[in-house]
Amino acid sequence: MSEAFVAFVRSEDRVLLMQRSDDIGDLPGAWDGVYGAGDPDDIEAVTARISECTGIDSDALTYVRSGAARGISFGKTSSAPARLVEVTPLLFLGDKADISAKTIYKNCEWIDPGRIGEKEYSMPRLSELYGDVASFLYILKTSIGQEQNVAKEIRARLSGTGSLEDIQDEIFSVLQPQHMKGYVFVEASAKHHVEKVIGRTGMSTTPMKNCRKVLDGESPLEDVLPYLEPKAATAGIEEGCIVEITGGAFRGQSARVVRVTESKEEVTVELYEALVPVALTVRADQVRVTQRVE
Repeated sequence: MSEAFVAFVRSEDRVLLMQRSDDIGDLPGAWDGVYGAGDPDDIEAVTARISECTGIDSDALTYVRSGAARGISFGKTSSAPARLVEVTPLLFLGDKADISAKTIYKNCEWIDPGRIGEKEYSMPRLSELYGDVASFLYILKTSIGQEQNVAKEIRARLSGTGSLEDIQDEIFSVLQPQHMKGYVFVEASAKHHVEKVIGRTGMSTTPMKNCRKVLDGESPLEDVLPYLEPKAATAGIEEGCIVEITGGAFRGQSARVVRVTESKEEVTVELYEALVPVALTVRADQVRVTQRVE
């Protein structure tokens, strides 16, 4: 039976980490979730502990899930050996407002989950504990032009049976933004699950063609999300810009932008070489900016 728990509180794309005080016996100064001794199945008691340590009202906390207990080493000093404690991770949704570090904690911080591993000193296996109840985003390096095929192959491998059946619940989504070349994003609980599905670890899975490797570390959401959000075709095009028309009957012609219609993703341009200025309306994805307005 688990002897203790670590509760993670998530709000939107941030997770709350707590820093232990310097004068406590176990892991002084280490970054942590909300640690508590007792039965992790008693959600009411866990919620009360979170409220006690953070100041978050219990009514503002929503329990999501629990993970399997992990053995965590505590208390090793020059005069005493370490002891192994079974710690169960739990995930809650909460509110960022009015957070204050209390009880055994001296500091708190809302951070991107992808940066948990960047903390110099934290509770042992803190990233693994978080991955047991939440997920990280990993980036695969693929051959240019093969992104969609790699994403399809991953989904196909996870939908079957056999050696990958045990990780089907550990990989949650596969993202392949059409405007990004050479990369595929995978949401998973840990990196080694992603390496297994592409055949880059062990001998039981055939290495996936056109998929080179998983980039090191968990990817911070704040760095990746801008690439996952599709940009309007008119983004970066302003009135007065000089453009080259890349499609249609006037392909290769230079023109000046006289109007941008964002709602229709169209631009109106005037050709440079026309004897009489004629306004043409073309799709924004059929022009390329060659000179921006000063």
